[in-house]
Amino acid sequence: MKNKQETHLKEWQGLEEAAEQMLPLLGQLYRERNIVCTVYGRSVVHSTTIDILKAHRFARLIIDAELSAHKTLPVVEALCQLDLAPARIDIGKLAVGFQNQTAFSSVSDYLRSELAGINTGRQAIISEPQDIVLYGFGRIGRLLARLLVEKSGSGDKLRLRAAVVRKGSADDLMKRASLLRRDSIHGQFNGIITVDEEENAIIANGNMIRIIYADAPDQVDYTTYGINNAILIDNTGKWRDREGLSRHLQAKGVAKVILTAPGKGDIPNVVAGVNNELITANETIFSAASCTTNAIVPVLKAVYDRFGIQHGHVETCHSYTNDQNLIDNYHKGSRRGRSAALNMVITETGAAKAVAKVIPELSGKLTGNAIRVPTPNVSLAILNLGLGQETSVKELNQYLRDCSLNSPLQNQIEYVVSPEVVSSDFVGSRAAGVVDSLATIVQGNRCVLYVWYDNEFGYSCQVVRMVQKMAGIELPALPN
Repeated sequence: MKNKQETHLKEWQGLEEAAEQMLPLLGQLYRERNIVCTVYGRSVVHSTTIDILKAHRFARLIIDAELSAHKTLPVVEALCQLDLAPARIDIGKLAVGFQNQTAFSSVSDYLRSELAGINTGRQAIISEPQDIVLYGFGRIGRLLARLLVEKSGSGDKLRLRAAVVRKGSADDLMKRASLLRRDSIHGQFNGIITVDEEENAIIANGNMIRIIYADAPDQVDYTTYGINNAILIDNTGKWRDREGLSRHLQAKGVAKVILTAPGKGDIPNVVAGVNNELITANETIFSAASCTTNAIVPVLKAVYDRFGIQHGHVETCHSYTNDQNLIDNYHKGSRRGRSAALNMVITETGAAKAVAKVIPELSGKLTGNAIRVPTPNVSLAILNLGLGQETSVKELNQYLRDCSLNSPLQNQIEYVVSPEVVSSDFVGSRAAGVVDSLATIVQGNRCVLYVWYDNEFGYSCQVVRMVQKMAGIELPALPN
């Protein structure tokens, strides 16, 4: 018994040592060359030793085998010796690929072959950093700030320059810095936050975010703050049509606008990764649709492409939001006046209709409804679909698993195999939606899919992916 205990402990200590050796190398690759390293889709940039080992453990669910940090460490070391252009590189897939091939005897030679297309020297991703402005600094605004700071890298990609708000109390700046620093759901900010009162700015991991006070979009001259050609993200939801959102474009320094809510009229509703073709140089106003639309569209697109969809119903169990009342009180909406923390509340959702704007082939084929439930974050979409052909649980799940690993939708669809997961396990999920494979039901050509989604953080990740596309920042994902 004692020998077995010592064996387990030594094995763990060896893995810890390997992960610790990776940390400075991963940071160097990211800061100096804009190389984002992942392990089967999970980023290990800005990670701890435990985060790296957990990412390796997650890979076991995907490849049905253990992936050791001892296998990926030589890959990371060899990457540092190459002269790589910016890219997103999966060190887990490379480690497994090297292990399963016989053509190359060394990791370095294998990587030179696999990464030949980017072994071309360090390059700037875009000609100059893209300025970003947040209009509103609420739940989504602060999560976007966290993500944009995290992705600042060497400073030559996206730069969060300012957040526009209405001034509150005299200590407004300190309160907003505190809300960015601490979050009851998403935890502490991963880094250091200070304030610069002279500039009325929050300094987050070296990124200066000016807090600009204004009551209307067209009241701000951003150029006076050195902000030019900015992409402005309106996360207030106050204006949702072209006329209202165009007021942002009247402000000097703003070039394009993204709305973090479903857009009205002819505003393009974009679900990152699905209909990116709507992001064109001539258009200046875009919508990032809703969190539910982002969660279900990638899965629906994948299922439609493979099996066809004749009809379906979408039911969402959605966490309560600020639009509801904490305790019973008047509300202009039906049922939403009742206490969000104490009740399940039936309400409407436009997600089913919004799907048709992204996947026109499903127009008129889906219905939808929503139930607000007493949880503060993470929601569940239930897709009850009539398919164009018969299938099985095994075939459908295998297909969705493959989509989550090796398809253009791998950043949008995640796949989980566990009989014990519950909603809180998906707080912080970066995927648009996570397929709960053990809950899948199939009977002939009918199926029921359960898709979890962090309606705050996962959606914010989708917005950032959209911003990257608009800014021309698209890192190639390797290996192919």
